[in-house]
Amino acid sequence: MNYFEETKKLLDNSVLFYLITTGMDGNYSYINGHYAKEFSHINNNFVGQPYHITMHPDDMNTCVEVSMKCFENPDKLFPATIRKHDGKGSYVYTQWEYKAMFDDEKNPTGIFCLGYNITKYVAEELELQIAQQQIEKNSVTMEKIIFQQSHLIRAPLSNIIGLTSILDKTLLDSNTSNICDMILESSNQLDEVIRSIVNIART
Repeated sequence: MNYFEETKKLLDNSVLFYLITTGMDGNYSYINGHYAKEFSHINNNFVGQPYHITMHPDDMNTCVEVSMKCFENPDKLFPATIRKHDGKGSYVYTQWEYKAMFDDEKNPTGIFCLGYNITKYVAEELELQIAQQQIEKNSVTMEKIIFQQSHLIRAPLSNIIGLTSILDKTLLDSNTSNICDMILESSNQLDEVIRSIVNIART
């Protein structure tokens, strides 16, 4: 128990970390100053209050499951991500590590929890996921464009170029021959533009 008490003293005035302990009855037995300040909108004195009054109802089972693991493995720390009421109708995300506490006779006395706010990280992670999804969506769209340009458009264009070349070699009057030459030139120019678009899209 001594190292828990020393840790409490060390982090009692932390401006980054939350430090709490709960008893076997599931009520707060200690909170540090940072936790008290951040969640003062919920209660002015958490000691003696149920552990779950700060959290999203769906995360209560997480606390129970992680706490059970702690007592089953007393030498290990176990992580938990818990949403806490922010006082504005929403939640902040917090990351914790839990450890079981025992007295000198090895009897369980509660859970020791060290945590910090990860709301900004979660928001950035969500933005990154959205960006990745958009990139993947754009990639699929680009592949469709490349396919259409390479096959659906260039195939009939190649036919036009070939047919115009054949037509230009037949006995045509001067005016019609000039028109064929212009069609052929424009078709070749359009083909080059399509090739350039496909090459750019593939890079």
